[in-house]
Amino acid sequence: MKYDLQNLFDLSKTIARGIFTKYAPHDVPAAIGDYIHSLSETLGDNFVRAGDGVFIHKSATVAPSAYIGGPCIIDEGAIVRHCAFIRGGAIIGKGAVVGNSTEIKNAILFDGAQAPHFNYVGDSVMGYRAHLGAGAITSNLKSDGSDVVLKFSPPVTTGKRKLGALVGDFAEIGCGAVLCPGTVVGRRTTVYPLSVVRGVLPEDIIYKEKGVVVKKESRP
Repeated sequence: MKYDLQNLFDLSKTIARGIFTKYAPHDVPAAIGDYIHSLSETLGDNFVRAGDGVFIHKSATVAPSAYIGGPCIIDEGAIVRHCAFIRGGAIIGKGAVVGNSTEIKNAILFDGAQAPHFNYVGDSVMGYRAHLGAGAITSNLKSDGSDVVLKFSPPVTTGKRKLGALVGDFAEIGCGAVLCPGTVVGRRTTVYPLSVVRGVLPEDIIYKEKGVVVKKESRP
């Protein structure tokens, strides 16, 4: 799989498209905070300032029990549910879902992305209508604390100690799955529940376990 933004994300499906023209995808999470400060100046009257650096669209639904730290933008029609924990550096797209007890930090959820139940999304990007099953997480720190390397050919050295996952458009991550630091999941790929995923998964496959990958059948 070529390391190419166009292989992962449809940039028309996020308010944050401008950040991807300035940074490689693996550099995006660390730059989100500064980007939000500049983007907030262009948001218009449909957004309400709800705290220091927090901007929420008037049509978004935010549970009273949710914690939202800035900088953060919650876009049109997004849903932030009971006890969600948004730590800052987050852009939640149109119609996206941050669910019960889900934690978000330094991450972009494209429009329609869903992290709806007990998820952790740290230093990561979730593409258009990407979905995490209950308890699925993006791990963002290696056990030895060394810099994250993206396992393309040739490998991409990120220079980042903290980097979660790049999850392509329409990807489906099963319940309880762990995406290890620097995991890349291609568009429309499905990861089985309870999987531990490392490296790069191409688009349009089913990942059952390490070494067991099935090509999805084409649909009419």
